[in-house]
Amino acid sequence: MTEANPSSGTATTAGVNLPRIVAEVHEDGTGFLAVEGMRQEIVGDDMDQVGQQITSRIAALAAKVGTPLPAEVRDPDGLWVLLVHPDGHVGEAPAAVAGQPPRPTPADAGAGRGTSATSSAAPAASSAATSWATGLAAAPRPAPAHSAPTPAVPIPTAGPTSGFSAGSTTRSASGPATGASPEDSSEAPAGAALGELLATRHRPRRQIATRGWRVGLRRATFGAVKPGPGRKERADRAAVESVRRPLDGPRTIVVINPKGGAHKTTATLLLAAGFGQQRGGYTLAWDNNETHGTLGWRSGTTASGRSALDLLHALPDLSTRGQIRVGDLDAYVRTRTEEQFDVLASDEDVASGAFVDAASFAALHQVLTRFYRVLVVDTGNNIRSSNWRAAVDAADQLVIVSTVREDTAQAAAWAVDALRAAGKSETVRRAVTILSEPSASVDKDLRKRLRQHFGVLTRSVVEVPFDPALVAGGPIEYGRLKPATRDAWLHATGVVAEGL
Repeated sequence: MTEANPSSGTATTAGVNLPRIVAEVHEDGTGFLAVEGMRQEIVGDDMDQVGQQITSRIAALAAKVGTPLPAEVRDPDGLWVLLVHPDGHVGEAPAAVAGQPPRPTPADAGAGRGTSATSSAAPAASSAATSWATGLAAAPRPAPAHSAPTPAVPIPTAGPTSGFSAGSTTRSASGPATGASPEDSSEAPAGAALGELLATRHRPRRQIATRGWRVGLRRATFGAVKPGPGRKERADRAAVESVRRPLDGPRTIVVINPKGGAHKTTATLLLAAGFGQQRGGYTLAWDNNETHGTLGWRSGTTASGRSALDLLHALPDLSTRGQIRVGDLDAYVRTRTEEQFDVLASDEDVASGAFVDAASFAALHQVLTRFYRVLVVDTGNNIRSSNWRAAVDAADQLVIVSTVREDTAQAAAWAVDALRAAGKSETVRRAVTILSEPSASVDKDLRKRLRQHFGVLTRSVVEVPFDPALVAGGPIEYGRLKPATRDAWLHATGVVAEGL
């Protein structure tokens, strides 16, 4: 059996010291595995894949040693203190592995499912443990180019498991506790310390992870262990709940910055996508440029060549037919099917001399709020135009966008000053600022100054990352965005929704 060595603080098997194994899993699909301080970088497509590689290598090492091996696996939420068996199953490791006082080991700590690790294995374990560092022949993987060279350790690169799996797990003091409770599984975990931990957990509402390597743990144990969602998943759920909460009427969100290239149109489309996907439609992205804007082009929708100006001209005729129906608008809007929102483009005839004024905005707004629950309004660059001012007057939530650049930030600050001077101080105070990174490298000092400046003036400041798919200026393909970009814009949408 595995027990704590009081003198060394390390885990032992039948009196033989086992190697200290430490691993980390990062959200960006990177991590490392270190055995007795000899570190090897792990790279995968996501956290799941990195977790699978780490588990496989520890399990293969355990098979060579001939006994389960303790490992400290840290993820973005804290430290998981695990005992990895040769067959790939994971149980609760002795507390001393994490530098804690020894505690009883659960019943499954001595053997994985379908295997046994009894005292009869002690001689083999003793022999293998004393030469573990030199007895493994697997070739080390090279570290990724972005990381500093680290000593290679001959850690196995293949094993009998496909991911983190466990009969029972617990967290150290550095992370929230998770594991199987008696009502979760017919195989109730043993061990007084674990029982006390489960008994004292306060879980008014049971939440189970639905993504990440925690899902692999749940599946591998056939639901016996149901880890809760990690920090990132909890944040995503909170954003979704905010976006989906009921509204007591239609809401208008107005996106502003009087400078081109500030990512107003990008913000308009991605906020509309967030609301559309999470609320099931009834969301409109509307280009309120007084002349010619780019929302229609950036949306990538070409089913209709008509614009807000065409709808404005059609309103009198539609009204004479009786009450305007939602189907009457279909010929004037363009649908983003995947993201479940419509687009109302501005006039796309560059030779046209027509323009939208305050009365035009009001007439369109009155009709559109009858059919859409959320309207996200893109604006032009002229804060003196009457339709720009009419949009701000109609806003239930103002969104100030800027890239982390001096010119776009100065334009945003100028707009804020103009609004406050015009008696819109409360509108500004309730506004949300979205700072977008314009390139892979960003001026950190400027970003800090912008956060401080707009953090004092507005309700919240949200940062969204650089994504090559957004900066070329062409149609935005939502599916091509990086997962981190989609998540960041979902969180921004949640913050905006809090003000509705």
